Amino acid sequence: MPIGRRLGNLPHPSPTIIVGAGISGLSAAYYLARAGQPSLILDPRPRAGGVIQTERIEGYTIEGGPDSFLAAKPEARAMIRELGLDSEIVASNDHQRSTYIRKRGRMVRMPDGLMMVVPTKIMPMALSGLLGWGTKARMALEYFRRPGAPHPDRSIAEFIRDHYGQEAVDYLAEPLLSGVYGGDPRDLSVNSVLPRFAELEKRYGSLTRGVLANRPKQSGAPLFQTLRGGLGQWVDAILGAVRDKCELRQQRAEAVERVPGGFRIKAGGQWLETLHVVLACEAYNAAKLLDGRLAELLNGIAYSSSVVVALGYFGPPPMPGFGFLIPRKERRRIVACTWVGTKFPCRAPQGTTLARCFLSGEEEPDIGAVHRELQDLAGIRGEPQFHRIYRWPRAMAQYGVGHAQRIAEIEELAARVPGLHLAGNAYSGIGIPDCVRTGKQAAEKILGP
Repeated sequence: MPIGRRLGNLPHPSPTIIVGAGISGLSAAYYLARAGQPSLILDPRPRAGGVIQTERIEGYTIEGGPDSFLAAKPEARAMIRELGLDSEIVASNDHQRSTYIRKRGRMVRMPDGLMMVVPTKIMPMALSGLLGWGTKARMALEYFRRPGAPHPDRSIAEFIRDHYGQEAVDYLAEPLLSGVYGGDPRDLSVNSVLPRFAELEKRYGSLTRGVLANRPKQSGAPLFQTLRGGLGQWVDAILGAVRDKCELRQQRAEAVERVPGGFRIKAGGQWLETLHVVLACEAYNAAKLLDGRLAELLNGIAYSSSVVVALGYFGPPPMPGFGFLIPRKERRRIVACTWVGTKFPCRAPQGTTLARCFLSGEEEPDIGAVHRELQDLAGIRGEPQFHRIYRWPRAMAQYGVGHAQRIAEIEELAARVPGLHLAGNAYSGIGIPDCVRTGKQAAEKILGP
């Protein structure tokens, strides 16, 4: 829905001004509205939803940003059900879930039983061609590792190398993290990105033994869920739910100043007064509105950029599974690709292929080059019937080494400013449910006990 349309007649000043109309800001507005509290959202972008962007083209449902959310995290699903969209939730086709990784010019299926990079089944790993026998032997011996002295925070690459060797970093950790986090394991913090594994190391020494000892029983629950009409359907439902309690303005927040009893925010050449401010924007944009140590800390959170290219083809997907990942050692342009119609039902017409390719950086992609690379990597046939390009500059927060300490200090400093709230993917989780949680927490603090 375009920003700039007034959703209701609100008294001004608004008790709460939210900076950012992504899912974090919309979640804050939703939970405020549900409690009868009005709000005003400022965002210079032409539409609400942030990186959530759904298009429907010739029978295809195309997600320009995230295509789903983790079913194991309840926050997204809970709000969707509150909005009356429970019947629209669809699960991933997990009976077809498999992922391939490129190694030495061929696609190798990831072995069953891998939990991120941790092997939990012997035979699939032993028979897999993804890793060499030296790495497999090291994985087997890792089971007998005992707890050692506590480690300070370190990179995921260092952590995985310590347990399973460099090949596991190159052909498991790096492609998986590039595909999910858009990040480099040499930079990302194990304590912030893989906290459960860090805790298992402290307790068991061996990651493999720790995962096996704490493996949940098979529940049959799907890994991913989404909405039949795409995640944009969720954004539309939120906007409809807050219509009488929220106003969206296509304006950039230019400055925030504290005044007695609250704040004033400059936007569109005028000053707006408010009791509460929710900065639900990127950390570097929040930093521009603040000063001192808090701004410095926020500005120090790194972000990665990416491009999503969607291409539609006649004919079925050229290979089984949900898609493939390309490790840095084998990479040209494509980082990862999803066969959308295999992963989710009703996303592509029968007998067609919708390929969602992920590219790193911000450069304008050469569609012909992407198509030719798909031909080489996966054997795609024919010419694309259409394509769409979605650019996401500096959109994915990167949790570098020391992130937890940074966030602890940010939270301490923000708590000293009554009425200031932070939400978004820069703090305690990058997924959609994490963003919903931070928006809801901001609303709950505003509403009080």
